[in-house]
Amino acid sequence: MPEFTYTALAPTGTRSQGTLTANSEREAMALLDARGLYPIHIAAAKGSTGVGRRGGHKVKSRVMAAFYAQLADLLHSGVPLLRSLELLERQSSQPALSAVLREVRARVADGTSLAESMAQHPGAFNELAVSMVRAGQEGGFLEDVLKRIADFTEHQEDLKSKVIGALAYPIFLGTVGFLVLNALVLFFVPKFETIFKKLEEKGELPLLTQAIVGLSHLMWRWGWAVVLLVVGLVWYYLRWSRSPEGRLRVDSVRLRIPGMGKIYLSLAMSRFTRILGTLLHNGIPILLSLRIAKDSTGNKVLANAIDKSAENIKGGD
Repeated sequence: MPEFTYTALAPTGTRSQGTLTANSEREAMALLDARGLYPIHIAAAKGSTGVGRRGGHKVKSRVMAAFYAQLADLLHSGVPLLRSLELLERQSSQPALSAVLREVRARVADGTSLAESMAQHPGAFNELAVSMVRAGQEGGFLEDVLKRIADFTEHQEDLKSKVIGALAYPIFLGTVGFLVLNALVLFFVPKFETIFKKLEEKGELPLLTQAIVGLSHLMWRWGWAVVLLVVGLVWYYLRWSRSPEGRLRVDSVRLRIPGMGKIYLSLAMSRFTRILGTLLHNGIPILLSLRIAKDSTGNKVLANAIDKSAENIKGGD
């Protein structure tokens, strides 16, 4: 349960500070009021797992698919949102999901929308789910959207399992081949270096063999530097790809990958057109529908293109 720091005044005018445990800021204020204190300032404690920071809980996609389906069924049956979240929190066998739902419920109880509450937990709710829930809330068809998210997430996991199964054997062969090649370069090539030198003196050593011998020397002398360089490049790429400019570049490259780019584009556009069609079907104006549905593509390049289309429509096209 999250912790909050507070500054409050007693009836005598004495100022007091401390921490308390509550599900939300509203509950914390009620606890202070019960103690006869007038709250001046309340904030989430540093390091608390509560509502004051973006949650770091990671939840598996299949677990989230089941959650979306159950929440859709509860809402469709007339159960209020807060009650539905409470029921799913209690019955969940996943501690991470229970913690996420507890914090989401606390935010919703404080007046935050469900989509914004979900956005604080990117480890559980991805951008597509958040944008679709936001569309469902604004359009008044949240149950349908949750059911669609559940179906899409389940389908995506099935597809991912098939792809991983198909790539398992090639990845295994590639890994073994990489390890064997490194073992040959590091341990076996140096043992034949005397023979290679004699051949080189005679001018009979092939260029490819010379390159392998040079690579062996490089790995023995500077292998640690190569490993550090690779790790540094990977770390820099991951950090850069999360920036607005990096995300735009990465999404642009995804659309241009030979073969896979067309598949990625088709999946993104199918999600967009489904959400856009649902919004229009429920009476949402075209410009607002485009603004809401653009995030469902999951691609910044496509989202920018949809923004330009909306501007053209606004201008009379």
